[in-house]
Amino acid sequence: MELEETGVMKKVDDYETIRGAYFVEKLSIRAIHRELGFSRETIRKAIVHPAPQPYRLIQPRPAPVLGPYLNRINELLDESDRQRRKQRYTAHKIYEILCQEGYQGSEGSVHNYVSRKRRQRKQRDTYLPLEFDPGEDGQVDWGEAEVEIGGRCEIAQIFILRLNYSKVRFVMAFPFQKQEAFFEGHIQGFHFLGGVPKRIAYDNLKTAVYRVLTGRNRQEQTTFKTFRSYYLFESQYCTPGQAHEKGGVENDVGYAQRNFMAPILQANSYPELNAMLQKACRENINRHIRGKQAPVAVLWEEERRLLLPLPTRDYPACVTYVVRPNAYSQVTLDTNRYSVPVSHRNSQLVMQAYPFTVRILDQQQVVAEHPRCFGREQDLIEPLHYWPLLEQRPGAFEHAIPVRRWRETWPKIYDQLLGELRQRFPEGRGVREFIAILKLHQQYSGEEVEWAVETALTLGAAHLDGVCLCLRQRHPSEELPISLDMGNHPSLAELGQQPVNLHQYNALLDRR
Repeated sequence: MELEETGVMKKVDDYETIRGAYFVEKLSIRAIHRELGFSRETIRKAIVHPAPQPYRLIQPRPAPVLGPYLNRINELLDESDRQRRKQRYTAHKIYEILCQEGYQGSEGSVHNYVSRKRRQRKQRDTYLPLEFDPGEDGQVDWGEAEVEIGGRCEIAQIFILRLNYSKVRFVMAFPFQKQEAFFEGHIQGFHFLGGVPKRIAYDNLKTAVYRVLTGRNRQEQTTFKTFRSYYLFESQYCTPGQAHEKGGVENDVGYAQRNFMAPILQANSYPELNAMLQKACRENINRHIRGKQAPVAVLWEEERRLLLPLPTRDYPACVTYVVRPNAYSQVTLDTNRYSVPVSHRNSQLVMQAYPFTVRILDQQQVVAEHPRCFGREQDLIEPLHYWPLLEQRPGAFEHAIPVRRWRETWPKIYDQLLGELRQRFPEGRGVREFIAILKLHQQYSGEEVEWAVETALTLGAAHLDGVCLCLRQRHPSEELPISLDMGNHPSLAELGQQPVNLHQYNALLDRR
């Protein structure tokens, strides 16, 4: 009853009465006006429409305060559309600009006008629903997310690879979007998915596309063509500006940001962060997809059997440079310098820059390997690379950067050993002995050398021979001594086999 008493319901009833009188009883507009009391305009509207029509504003309402600034707002909206998506003006920002230019009205009026204009400008696209066959198609895209690495906040680049049939997604974080990260993301994604989809869709990424040609033709990067050839999949590229052509992975980027990366992930390193993301990806396969009865895990198992098999060896996901060490036996990558053994100081070397590792090779031999540095103008030094120089110049021990860097992290027991060696062997011999002990790190692990130093100090054998003895006792030789063949020396065949004659010792005592 309450609804029937509202103005809208009354009008509907009035329209019904008017239409009945006009069409059924065949009364004229004048008669209906005279008998029922409705205005002629209302009667004419009821004859055309069976119910009252919503109110439409024919002329804009007067806006004495906001009105003079409407053109300025439209200019700001046009300017905003030309800017980068994440740097466009918000309604609040437009309000602040207007206030600086003399506007004294409310912020709500600005918000309402900006929202209405943006709804008018926005044209919603319509898309075809798509369906994919198992094992055929995948999609790749990059995104960004804030993370905390080693206690410092930074923006990580998020690589995402998904299978279009089962909707399995793989997520991996990198500090950059360079080609080595692009390749490594594929390789780790292929291992996670259990194979390679036959075709992968991309944006027009610089790491894959050298030049965009007409239509869907692309001139690909040579290294990417080699990578594709190695894994035998085809590439497909979106029309420029039409990211919806790979909308599945576009949605996955947002999904990963909201579900895998929130709250902000904290890790000590990128490998630790990626272990957390891979765990999240595995837990995510138990979800259900709208319109599918089976969970993602079952669809994935069906699709995995139809993927291309992985090669026996991974493609080297690195960028290669020919380098020559400088006077300090270092090579440079992205303004950072990495040490190499001084024995290779004058050689032409090959540097392999992986996403998280830097390797330096002489011919086919790896002579140095460092974790990749993502800062700038940093020196990554392996102290043992400089040990031949230090053995030649022990007087530089106190000031040599390799020793100082190592000293910041080596066990405190080493300082105790150095103090005892200097006290026992003054005039530099103690330092030379200590340098020789540290060189044992080339043969043994740090834990073993630390144990040997601690044991030698406990036994009162704080010197090179004592430490070496402890290490040999911990690693006794399993090789048996070789038996001598006495076939050609019959006179010596019984040597060592004769019984002991103790009377010979008595003879010695008598002589004394």
